[in-house]
Parts: sequence; structure tokens; C-alpha cells
Amino acid sequence: MALAEDEKEELRTWAANTALEPVHVDCVTAIMLKILDGKCKMGQREKDTITVVYDVVKIRAGKLLGQPIHDLIAEARQGMDEALVERVYEQRLYAETMISRPIMKGFKAGLRAEGILGGDNSE
Repeated sequence: MALAEDEKEELRTWAANTALEPVHVDCVTAIMLKILDGKCKMGQREKDTITVVYDVVKIRAGKLLGQPIHDLIAEARQGMDEALVERVYEQRLYAETMISRPIMKGFKAGLRAEGILGGDNSE
């Protein structure tokens, strides 16, 4: 089931009012790359949730991932050709190597604990 507009607004408010650490901004960015790459194992509602949160926090500074990644994501969201698919794949791999598994798992566990993500995903 798709997110209702009021749910999206609640997520936008949460994201705007939550002081994420720069590495957690990177986590959201990395998950967006996984979504675009088709490698994200989250359910559709969770993917939609991350997309809404990303749209709010993408202007914040990350620790490891910068504006070129955000530019790539913006381009990919408009539609992908074979070359862009390859670039997204490469940047997803890069992001996954830059962010440790414990950091990413902890970030997602925190989102679940706050009720932002459902508890039934393994992504």
C-alpha cells in the first residue's frame, strides 16, 4: 500500500526536525542508491519512506558521500539508460564499502525503533 499524503507529511516533518549525524545522511543516500539499483530488499512502503526522508535530508552534509552522488540520484530518478544503470551500480558499491555494516544496521534499527520503518524488513 502506498503512503498516504498525511503519512508523507509526517515523515517530512520528522526528517526536518531530526538532527541526523552526517554518517546517517550517508546511510539514507546509500539506501536510495540501493533502491535505484534494484538491490534494496525493503518492502515498497519502506522504500517510499526512505525516498520521502531522502528528499528532505539530501541537502544536509554527509560524512562520506557528497553532492556528486546526489546529482547522480537526481539524474537516475528521471530515468536510466544502460550507462546510468552502471554508474548507479558503481556508486552503490562504493557507498556500501564506505559505510560500515554496524553503522548501517544501527541506523536502520533506530528508524525501526522510532516507528519510521516497519520492523519486518531485513534491508
